[in-house]
Amino acid sequence: MELLLKQYFGYDTFRPLQSEIIQNVLQKNDSLVLMPTGGGKSLCYQIPALQFAGLTLVISPLISLMKDQVDNLKANGVQAEFINSTLSHQEIEQIKDSIKEKKVKLLYIAPERLALEDFKIFLLSQQISLIAIDEAHCISEWGHDFRKDYRNLTFLKKFFPNVPIIALTATATLKVREDILKQLSLVNSKIFISSFDRKNLNLMVMPKKDTFGKILSLLKKNKDEPAIIYCFSRDDTEKITQKLREAGLKALPYHAGLSSELRKKNQELFIQDKVNIIAATIAFGMGIDKPDIRVVIHHTFSKSIEGYYQEIGRAGRDGLTSDCVLFYTRGDVRKHKFFLDKV
Repeated sequence: MELLLKQYFGYDTFRPLQSEIIQNVLQKNDSLVLMPTGGGKSLCYQIPALQFAGLTLVISPLISLMKDQVDNLKANGVQAEFINSTLSHQEIEQIKDSIKEKKVKLLYIAPERLALEDFKIFLLSQQISLIAIDEAHCISEWGHDFRKDYRNLTFLKKFFPNVPIIALTATATLKVREDILKQLSLVNSKIFISSFDRKNLNLMVMPKKDTFGKILSLLKKNKDEPAIIYCFSRDDTEKITQKLREAGLKALPYHAGLSSELRKKNQELFIQDKVNIIAATIAFGMGIDKPDIRVVIHHTFSKSIEGYYQEIGRAGRDGLTSDCVLFYTRGDVRKHKFFLDKV
């Protein structure tokens, strides 16, 4: 295992729990892994994928991230592909041919792909060695980010009874953990829970007075460093972006009201360090793989503790000290309560 770790990923040693989890997977046991963002969850299925003879299926909601993940694996010499709605029919067929020829070790797909009958039939005709489910909390209605498409995964154990499943998440309460195990039919799964104490994150709560002035001070203190400002609404993201630009800072908005092309463009400019500030709704929360984010600001606090943890988890994934600031006012409590009461 250590040889593969060094050869393909350049690390000398595993982080806490990684080795235990990988051993459990290699013994073909089911696993539920709770590990903080940036804690090294991906290696827990990528290393076994290199050792198993067949295909490892990775299910992830992050379509915007799949290409980056696969490109990084390929750059390390790992045979990986992705299939999602951004590919043409011809491109998908070419990847399926490569899978038939045993030229692919890891295949990344979105959960909605499993609703397609012809794709299920294709998978059943292949040698599947491992199924990895990323952001597994999305399958639970009790979680902070339930997604209906994840209910397409409930059939997996029935169709692939002898294939080990590893479900991974950075945030799950006891109730959500129990629901993940139930929905995926993981009866004898071993549960691994890593420490959630991110010692490199400075957590601060500030009163919502002279908020923009405080935001400017924070950004200037971390001059030109990547920063995310989470906002309550689309309108808030646009207003804050405009004010930041007027103050001479490089900022872009990100929210569901923008076209998918513009969201993708803004995200890429941020990842490539051409713009260092994104003012976003939580739509931006799961689609980022950028290790050097130094500041995460919540202009309005999150809807849940799990959501907050997931969002601040974008900061300091490289292990360096980063600031996480939450602005608080009782008015925001009333605002959240108003929308909750309408549900």
